[in-house]
Amino acid sequence: MSTLDTGLTLIKNASQRVSKANGWMGNAFKSWMPTGLYARALLIMIVPMVILQTVVAFVFMERHWNTVTRRLSAAVVSDIAALIDVYKIYPQDKDRAQLRGIAQKLQLVVDFLPAGDMPPPGPKPFFSLLDQTLSVQLGRQISRPFWIDTVGKSNLVEIRVQLDDSVMRIFAQRSAAYASNSEIFIFWMVGTSSILLIVAVLFLRNQIKPILRLADAAESFGKGREAPNFRPRGAREVRRAAQAFIEMKARVERSIEQRTAMLAGVSHDLRTILTRFKLELALIGEGPEIDAMRKDVDEMSMMLEDYLAFARGDSGEVAQPTDMAMALEELRSDAERHGHTATVAFHGLPVVTVKPASFKRCLANLVSNAARHANTISITGQRDHRYLNITVDDDGPGIPAAMREEVFKPFLRLDDARNQDEGGSGLGLAIARDIARSHGGDIMLSESPMGGLRAAVRIPV
Repeated sequence: MSTLDTGLTLIKNASQRVSKANGWMGNAFKSWMPTGLYARALLIMIVPMVILQTVVAFVFMERHWNTVTRRLSAAVVSDIAALIDVYKIYPQDKDRAQLRGIAQKLQLVVDFLPAGDMPPPGPKPFFSLLDQTLSVQLGRQISRPFWIDTVGKSNLVEIRVQLDDSVMRIFAQRSAAYASNSEIFIFWMVGTSSILLIVAVLFLRNQIKPILRLADAAESFGKGREAPNFRPRGAREVRRAAQAFIEMKARVERSIEQRTAMLAGVSHDLRTILTRFKLELALIGEGPEIDAMRKDVDEMSMMLEDYLAFARGDSGEVAQPTDMAMALEELRSDAERHGHTATVAFHGLPVVTVKPASFKRCLANLVSNAARHANTISITGQRDHRYLNITVDDDGPGIPAAMREEVFKPFLRLDDARNQDEGGSGLGLAIARDIARSHGGDIMLSESPMGGLRAAVRIPV
């Protein structure tokens, strides 16, 4: 392998490692990011504002606050150095009256202590720009032993300088050596930013509301419910999306209405022919062949009703509050009338908004499917703040795991019988799942604790 190939291999490996690290960091960053649009929009507004304020505050502190404080401290130390020079040059001023007068004009208070009267060094403040700046300027301009006290809430700063025969004690105004207006700048910056942020949050909240209304309308439509007060609102893009949803909803409803009207016509024509058959069979008389033909006509009529129910779905019915505990009790009574042992239990608030006739048909299909193959049926309902869960358990032979999804296909039957009493039309589970999905839920099949099949219906409430 040549040197060029080795270099390319190293570069390729390095790029792969960088890509993996980038992907890992991206996934980690996404896990920390909020999932809601409102929270993300707030983050988009807050993060730049915080970064901008941080940069502005840093520039202000570095360029203005520090610089002004250094210059003020240098000016105060220069005045102190000048007073020390005056003290040296004019020894005839025994009582230092003239020196105190000059210091007073410089807004300083000067006093002299006996030699060697220097306090022990105190603890240094963790962060004190004034303490650091004064120490640097005193060491640079005076070059004598000194002691300073900048700690405390006093408006004065005490400075002591060791002279040859005494100690000069100076009291200076803190504002003369320290830029004290920085807090006001930070207060105004944070205050105005907070006000602007509150206004932005309120404005953003009003912009998010139309999106939430659109999501609620779409969810209601998916559950088969109406959203009567929904209309396009908000920004132009949101209005456009809402208008597109309204047009799509109208097209879907129009398509369903056309299909229902067509099926109603087909149903009317076929029922007319079946009625004719029944009348002709009634006029022919009695006999084994006639009874078999009557049974075939009845089977055809029931199969036609199943086909139309499957194609028609639950269109036209309006969702309304329904007592599910009472509906399950009616299913139990129907099962017991047909000679089966059935039990019912319901937990939680029983009133749920569904399309009562179609949803009862969904549950009835599951119960009749269990009754066809089992002797004992257990119906359990539970409602929480999010879902309504209903399970139908039986002690029958069950359905193999590989076939539990296939049985929801229309016209599919697991047995080979064509007899209505045994095999049915093959649409019971398909109709049940179609109704459950029209309510925004679904049906799942699994193994029952009773040894047979469990059919679990879950719909959002």
